[in-house]
Amino acid sequence: MIKKRKIDHLRICIEKDVESGDAGFGGYRLLYRELPEVDFDEIDTSTSFLGKKLSYPFIIEAMTGGSSEGGEINKSMAEIAQKHGLAFGVGSQRAALEDSSLEETFQVRDVAPNIYLIANMGAVQLNHGYGLKECRKVVKMIDADALALHVNPLQEAIQPEGDRNFKDLIEKINKIASKLDKPVIVKSVGSGLTLPVAEKLKVSAFDVGGVGGTSWSIIEGCRLGEKALEVSESFKSFGVPTTECIVNLSKTGRPLIASGGVRNGVDVAKSLALGAKVAGMALPLLRVYHREGGDGVLEYLDRIFMELRISMFLTGSSTIKELDGKIELLG
Repeated sequence: MIKKRKIDHLRICIEKDVESGDAGFGGYRLLYRELPEVDFDEIDTSTSFLGKKLSYPFIIEAMTGGSSEGGEINKSMAEIAQKHGLAFGVGSQRAALEDSSLEETFQVRDVAPNIYLIANMGAVQLNHGYGLKECRKVVKMIDADALALHVNPLQEAIQPEGDRNFKDLIEKINKIASKLDKPVIVKSVGSGLTLPVAEKLKVSAFDVGGVGGTSWSIIEGCRLGEKALEVSESFKSFGVPTTECIVNLSKTGRPLIASGGVRNGVDVAKSLALGAKVAGMALPLLRVYHREGGDGVLEYLDRIFMELRISMFLTGSSTIKELDGKIELLG
């Protein structure tokens, strides 16, 4: 069941229009300096995330796993992350917890020994028999540097087979975070995160996953048929836009991953200027990979990083840190 669902998700993401909402980047302007007082060739795009140095403030976000096709995608994306000095997150590893033969579809250290690698499990599974043992297992399975616990109540609500008991999860997430010997990241998947909840979570970082990018409501609607799609359409933009998430959650003082509608290097720069530590994307990279393979993804990322570098240059920012705050709200 889970394996087939993962395959369906990949197919739908590639074939259908699954983006919805406005991430909010168009409502902000980077502060332009006509005399940047910066040498373009000396601009430093490196940063650190949870103790690991990255060549660029970027993560290739979780896409897949649990199938042979998903395994190939994970290997290719991890190899690209290794070449560019990026972070990388695998898709939900629940399938491999239930079927050990699928573990290899998430394992990438043979091609990416040095990347910051993030394991992935659904937070709601903490209400369905999973606990610290399973969290440790998914981390060990791929030799990960951190664990993302994803929160997806909208997706689970639309799935007929969804796990919908989200009671007491703040307490259970905090318990995992206090006992796991790796950083725990709470990760949204398209509906965003809010400050009141974030302030109660004792985790190391947040992946905001805001409205404006991939809509898992639409994906599930496409998978389940016309009646489900009618319901999912009503919720396709439900949640908090990405830029609003960044602004609000930056008040926690913890590192943020900006994701949800990040589509170019200017969006990356705006995310960092608003307070994110790194930015990430998945869907555009998945689609480029489907059309052009790994070489196409490398070229696509080269463009993203050139756009980031130009944005830094035009704001007079010789380092990522100097970009912070160089942004204003339009209107």
